[in-house]
Parts: sequence; C-alpha cells; structure tokens
Amino acid sequence: MSYRLFRSLLFRLDPETAHDVALGAMRVARPLRLTTLLAGPLPRLERKLLGMRFPNPVGLAAGLDKNGDYIPALASLGFGFLEVGTVTPRPQDGNPRPRMFRLPRAEALINRMGFNNKGVDHLVERVAASRYTGILGINIGKNADTPIDRAADDYLYCMQRVYPYASYITVNVSSPNTPGLRELQHGGLLDELLAAIKAEQMRQTVSWNRYVPLVVKIAPDMSDEQIRGLADALMRHGIDAVAATNTTLDRSAVLGHPHANEAGGLSGRPLLARSNAVIALLSEHLAGALPIIGIGGIHGGSDAVMKVRAGASLVQVYTGFIYRGPRLIREAVGAMEAMDEPVRMVPLAT
Repeated sequence: MSYRLFRSLLFRLDPETAHDVALGAMRVARPLRLTTLLAGPLPRLERKLLGMRFPNPVGLAAGLDKNGDYIPALASLGFGFLEVGTVTPRPQDGNPRPRMFRLPRAEALINRMGFNNKGVDHLVERVAASRYTGILGINIGKNADTPIDRAADDYLYCMQRVYPYASYITVNVSSPNTPGLRELQHGGLLDELLAAIKAEQMRQTVSWNRYVPLVVKIAPDMSDEQIRGLADALMRHGIDAVAATNTTLDRSAVLGHPHANEAGGLSGRPLLARSNAVIALLSEHLAGALPIIGIGGIHGGSDAVMKVRAGASLVQVYTGFIYRGPRLIREAVGAMEAMDEPVRMVPLAT
C-alpha cells in the first residue's frame, strides 16, 4: 500500500485517533520489514555535530512519539536521529479532546495537546527496552500544575531520569499549550532556568562520565530583539544548541480555513517562512557559537535546503511527515546531498 492511500484512509479518522492508528500500524509492520520497504533507499549524508555522528541530518521532531513507545518502528524509516517527548515528571492527560485539527488545504495542523504523556518513568522504561543504538533526543517539559517559578524543579527531575539514556536533551520552553511556559524564554526566569540545567548537566557528566548536550527549543512568536536576547543567554550559559522553532500562534497564513480559529499551535507549511527567518536571525547573531536545529514547514527537499541555507545544521520534520510520509525523509536527504554548500550557514536575504 502506498503512503498516499494509507493517508487517505487515516484522514477519514479524527486526527488524534489517526495518529494512534498510524503508530500502531508501523509497530506491526516493522518486524515484517514493511516500514523499511516503505522508506526506500537513502543516501548516507553524515554530519558530525555535538560530539556525535549523525548518519543523515533529517530527524523526527518531538511530539509524534511522546512516550518512547514506537522507537524501533520509527527508526526503521530512515531518520538520521529521533526525538521523543515532550515528557514531564508526572503523567498528565493534557487538554480535553478534541485538541488536534487538520487544515489540509494549507498542509497544516493545529494542536493544543498540552504535554499529554505517561510521565518520565514510563518513557525511560520504553527507551531502555527499545535497545535503540542511534541518536536519540529526549524532550523535557514541566507539568501543567507546577508553578512557573518552580518550573526548574521539573526540568531538573526529568534531566536526572533521562540523562543516562539520551544522546541529547531538549528543554522545551516554547509550547503554547502549557499556560505560562513561554515566559521561561525571557529575562530572569530564563537565566535562572539555564543556570540550573547547566549546573545539573555538569553534575550528571561527573556521575556518568558522559557529556550529554543540552538543546533549548524556542518559539517563532518573538520579536527580533527577544530572539537576540535569548541567543545571548544561550551563549552566556554554555547551552550546546538551539532548536528553532516550535509551533506558532499566528494565524495570518490560514485565515478563512476551517479550524483556523482553534486555540493551539499551528504547524506545517504556513510556518516555513517564519521559522526560516528566526533561524537566519539566530545564525547571524550566534555567528557559529552553537548549532541550530531547523524545524517548521518542511514538506519537500527544497524546504530542507532552505533551512540549511538559513543557518541550520540539522533539520527535523513532523507535520510534513504526516502529510508526505517516509518519502519526505528521502527527498530531504537527497536535496541536501545535492547542495553545493551542504552545511554552509548563510542568512536569508531580507
């Protein structure tokens, strides 16, 4: 069965139900090598970054496998790296359903999931059981009922639990669906959080004799001044990389579409231009001080190339993968392989 036909069947279901069905089908298909067949051959486009060798620069963004339940199946699709989560210290149900909406004409999604997950202990068990040997990022957040001035406690707890199992740890301070979370991207709250997680990273490095890089994932809905200030804070505290960007609250690109007025974060093709602009600004301001993982709006090979030309060293896909399937991974890797300047960081023209 082609992915296009599979998708047509899935899109008859509620988006969240379709998500669960698709992941379950992949888990069943993997032992039969059907997922590998669906993925097709991939060029090897190795990248050396964060002290690791990435077999290719196209990864899966957090959110598709929140609990680490489907790692072997997803790994068989050809991703250069996987990121699971967002996970919180305690299990939580997230926001009431319905909380995910398709905008097919825009090749977009709106979600207000609210960090629904089974808790960090479950994720750690699943990661250990997967015996996955590839590069695995673990994305961490705070519980919804944790006060914002105690958020660092949640991040530190998750860091302590996932550190032995993660290739890198992503600190999610940018979801629009946990009240107050984005306040952690600015000012004193940001400095306090970055200082705390960096100190914890150093403690864990000594305990495990292993350095696990820290990535901070940021929102697209900031002013240029705020982005520069955040970049300065990341450099000041010795954070290892930045992931740009999470979903957006802006609806200007989908006005008039069904579900466009639903609360939550918009992802998919409409996010491409804004995400690229944030990456370009970060690239210019950071001047190579730390790498950028580019996320948002990748639905074809040329979109991945634009991310790299804007300044990203790696890219991640999520909504485009839902619309395009494993073919998107192959296209993105192939297009990046064909680039004249595979990893040159060049800001977008304005």
